[in-house]
Amino acid sequence: MDRFDALILDAVQGNTRLTAEALSQLVCLSPDACRKRLARLRAEGYIEADIAVLNPAKLGRGLMVIVEVSLTSERAADIDTFRDRMKSAPEVMQCYYITGNSDFLLIISASDMADYEAFTRRHFFADSNIMRFRTSVVMDRVKTGFSIPIPGLHSPE
Repeated sequence: MDRFDALILDAVQGNTRLTAEALSQLVCLSPDACRKRLARLRAEGYIEADIAVLNPAKLGRGLMVIVEVSLTSERAADIDTFRDRMKSAPEVMQCYYITGNSDFLLIISASDMADYEAFTRRHFFADSNIMRFRTSVVMDRVKTGFSIPIPGLHSPE
């Protein structure tokens, strides 16, 4: 990966709808070179997905919660079962298998507290392998996104 690739990655992670022509203006390459590089970056796995970040409140899902989940059993099969259940739950926006005091960290959207409670009944209370879960309610979305600093382009502050 060279500096042009880094510039392309930096640009598209902020706006996936940039055309090759717009990218060419930003990175000083021809549109065709930008298209080819972008295709290669996707093929090599640098770009995992092109997504839209939606406004949960506009969609009636304004309650955001962060949940730490601890499992009773940490056998591989039990961890995989929980992972699969969280992957298939549409309310779960993000799920991380973590180290520390909990086993998983979830970011969940809900329409209101009753909706979240129904989620906990389906996915936590009904699962005998859930030892405990701790919920924090998000008061304000200060920053949302998936952008990461591109090595060589961003200096630490």
